[in-house]
Amino acid sequence: MTTARSQLICPEVTPYYHCVSRCVRRSFLCGQDAATGKSYEHRRAWVEQRMLALASIYCIRICSYAIMSNHYHLVAFVDKEAAATLSDLEVVERWCSEHQTPVIIQRWLANQLKSKAESHTCDHLIETWRHRLYSLSWFMRELNYDIAVQANKEDRCTGRFWEGRFKSQALLDEKALLSAMAYVDLNPIRAKMADCPEQSDHTSIQARLGSLERGETCTPSLANFLGYEHQDKHQGIPFRLMDYIELVDWVGRQIREDKRGFIDNRMPEILDRLSLPQQECLTLCTELEKKPKAWVGSSKGLDKAKTQLGKKRMVGLLIS
Repeated sequence: MTTARSQLICPEVTPYYHCVSRCVRRSFLCGQDAATGKSYEHRRAWVEQRMLALASIYCIRICSYAIMSNHYHLVAFVDKEAAATLSDLEVVERWCSEHQTPVIIQRWLANQLKSKAESHTCDHLIETWRHRLYSLSWFMRELNYDIAVQANKEDRCTGRFWEGRFKSQALLDEKALLSAMAYVDLNPIRAKMADCPEQSDHTSIQARLGSLERGETCTPSLANFLGYEHQDKHQGIPFRLMDYIELVDWVGRQIREDKRGFIDNRMPEILDRLSLPQQECLTLCTELEKKPKAWVGSSKGLDKAKTQLGKKRMVGLLIS
């Protein structure tokens, strides 16, 4: 039986989620179709640009992403607290920047409401939009719909473009978050589409490295790295950016057979800080999707989530 999305995505349990959407047709989402010789490479930019544009509107922060040939990955941070602090006007401006503005909201903006009933209707609409602005389901729905419309138009066909609803994994602790982010950023290297992170086109790691080269401390529309002093605060990514880059580089060298002779055996400090064993880190960063459990975390994290959701039993991917 399909589990209700509300039971899979719950910001009160964890704000971090690994999401995957796959193309249903044989023809590629992106890349080169070997059967026909047709290139869909330009579609990578469609997905990346639309994803980041929506992230600037929604209270959904992108921790990492990778656009592959027939699917894409993203690790998202659901910022419910940010949505709660938005003013009513900010909610309306954000939502209506992407959607048609109802007449009654146009009148609300012009201070032309004439009754309490109209005011109540506007308040209800605004609160509905506020909830949608931190809904990962709405974010993914709008992202996938827009790409499907463009792809169908280009392919001159109709019908479903995506393979059902997107898949999601709840990341219950910092170890799960770190593993999922590295797994996503290293997807092109694992697929032999790139030799190193900086050459991995249309990935968050390439975008972050590009920002560093330009002397920028943050990458627009991506979640910020906050450092270890903020581990207990759900405001972004509770690691240091340089530690994360070092880890991605280290794991990338481990999983490339032709790089074995050049491995730096020094384990990244971030693994010591998180008490994440070297082999376990490698396993999680390379095989996360082979065991597609909806919940990923330590036994403590899984027990806590089970209690919060009122479940008697929860099967997840256990991290020691």
